[in-house]
Amino acid sequence: MDWEKKLRIRTGDGNSHEADGENFPYEPTPYRVLERLAKSGYLTKDNILVDYGCGKGRAAFLLSHLIHCRVIGIDYNEDLIRKAEENRISSGMRGITFLHGKAEQYEVTDADSFFFFNPFSELILRKVIDRILWSWYEKPRKMRLFFYYPTDEDVAVLMMTEELMFVDEIDCSDLFDRHNKRERILIFETF
Repeated sequence: MDWEKKLRIRTGDGNSHEADGENFPYEPTPYRVLERLAKSGYLTKDNILVDYGCGKGRAAFLLSHLIHCRVIGIDYNEDLIRKAEENRISSGMRGITFLHGKAEQYEVTDADSFFFFNPFSELILRKVIDRILWSWYEKPRKMRLFFYYPTDEDVAVLMMTEELMFVDEIDCSDLFDRHNKRERILIFETF
């Protein structure tokens, strides 16, 4: 399916920035991976999903379209947020909000689901998880964190966070020609 055409968005064209040591370059999550996540049953229309490092909004648009959940995309790159907002307008979709800002400064309020595609360094990841857990302490609820293409450092941070429990892995390696152990979505929950 040509999701770009169906959703009336443009997310695959060119990188808008390079890595700076803390934040990694724009790379949209493959549609096949997002479709697999949508079919997993871990997200429903009742969820509020934060997409950290949302870029031009691909994950936000497809997951909102397929699941009908509310999505908040956040990215530190103003140009990417501007393009995500242009996509939101051209798509006509509701229930999606894009915010320009640093992930580690985003105040989590009602969100209960969080998507990461290797957007930033381990240092920023630790700060983001602290923000998520602070929200959980303030308002206890089941929270799910989805990590696509995790690094070994990401996995170490998640496994050492005692408030998080590993619950599942969605294998995505069969969606690509080359087998790569990072082609997976790791799922963690608060408990």
